[in-house]
Amino acid sequence: MKTIKNRVLVVVFMLVTLCNYANNVKDFNEIVNAKKVKVVFDNVKKGQQLTVKDNNGTELHSESVKSEGELIKFFDLSSLNDGIYTIELNKYFTVAVKILEVKNKNVVIVEDSEKVIFKPIIKNKEDLVLISKIDFDKKPLKVAIFFNGSVIFSETIKGEIILQRAYRLDKNIKGDYKVVVYCEDDNYTNEFTF
Repeated sequence: MKTIKNRVLVVVFMLVTLCNYANNVKDFNEIVNAKKVKVVFDNVKKGQQLTVKDNNGTELHSESVKSEGELIKFFDLSSLNDGIYTIELNKYFTVAVKILEVKNKNVVIVEDSEKVIFKPIIKNKEDLVLISKIDFDKKPLKVAIFFNGSVIFSETIKGEIILQRAYRLDKNIKGDYKVVVYCEDDNYTNEFTF
């Protein structure tokens, strides 16, 4: 009989506690006085680059990943000025981006701000330059080809989800070439001699 009373008492206590938490006005997703923020990236590889940038794209912190698997980092950004900051994990074909906001010395990850940017793939095969990129946001992309430091071709491509371009170089003009693709406030370069 004592065990039944004890069990009933425990169940009543648990229900009262549950009701108390359910009726609590405080939002559990709201971060109060958060000086540090926990950032998690999955499927990281050794040598990938982790960077923190401000809203102007200025790099504030950079480090190389030292292990594989799941990366968990704690950042104290409370000493920074109020504003928007990004944490980027630079992988081989993609860049994983998380956006943070610093407000009144508190740091919060902006909800639904995670995105993946697909890097352009730039290859050269003899006299051909091949460029491909996936961009679900359909943002403009600028391609520039340089020969011995001077621009010989430039174009801006707009509104394509899948970009595939092939550029043929003159076989008779030998020298140092550089292909630069400008996208997402960043640029990607391939230099080669033909």
